[in-house]
Amino acid sequence: MKQIFWLGIATALLGCAPQSKNPYITTKVQVIAHQGGEGIFPSNTMYAFERAVKMGVDVLDLDINLTKDNVLVVIHDTSVNRTTNGKGMVNTLTLEEIQKLDAGWYFPQYSKETDAHPFRGQGIQIPTLEEVFKAFPNVSMGIEIKETAAKAAPQFCTLMRQYRMTDKVIVSSFSENAMKDFRATCPEVMTALTASEVQNMIFFGVLGMPPAQARAAQVPARSGIFEVVNQGFVQFAQNAGIVVQPWTINDQKQMRELISVGVHGINTDRPDLLLEVLGRQK
Repeated sequence: MKQIFWLGIATALLGCAPQSKNPYITTKVQVIAHQGGEGIFPSNTMYAFERAVKMGVDVLDLDINLTKDNVLVVIHDTSVNRTTNGKGMVNTLTLEEIQKLDAGWYFPQYSKETDAHPFRGQGIQIPTLEEVFKAFPNVSMGIEIKETAAKAAPQFCTLMRQYRMTDKVIVSSFSENAMKDFRATCPEVMTALTASEVQNMIFFGVLGMPPAQARAAQVPARSGIFEVVNQGFVQFAQNAGIVVQPWTINDQKQMRELISVGVHGINTDRPDLLLEVLGRQK
């Protein structure tokens, strides 16, 4: 009840706020392939990204970490243990060492050793961020700065500028400091609200105001017993020019419910299921 009470106040407070333009706020619900669609493809790999794009997704979601020799690579975890046949922290391995690993080794991610692993031995590697930018120059992306890349804002920004991706990326991070550094370094790039900014928005009806770059609310649909994303939340955010992109939604019933309250995009491990719900499967 407390959450609903504050959300009602928040909606009322922002109802008169001036709307600001956000290219992601459209009537089209965007399909965001979480880690390239890790429910059907090996996580954060070129294999996944290529097939997700061919499938018709609107946005590639990916994560960046930094290697021992200071190369930004695309992998969700700070270690290679879960998704590859190797062991170790990303920031203790060189790019050469990392790209010798089989990034299709443990798909499905949480299956037992005795289960089928259809992507093993197919030459699937952990890609560099630069490789992804080169391969998909016209694709929108959501990129999360992970722990090992928290201090790499200058390098990250330079790559985006070099490959003219600054207007195609929304950057997020669970690290408040990493986001602060990134916003200061790369002010032309849109960012997602940080955890504290989302909490302020939900519970206190204020945005603070966050930096102009903070133009996306990438949030879970629920938090424990509380509903985070509902029609009031979406309208509240949209009035402030903030796009709502809940994660990680893999159930078609829940997808339909979120679409019905007006979300602007859905981040999913199963882009195939969301495309089916939207009637966009190829």
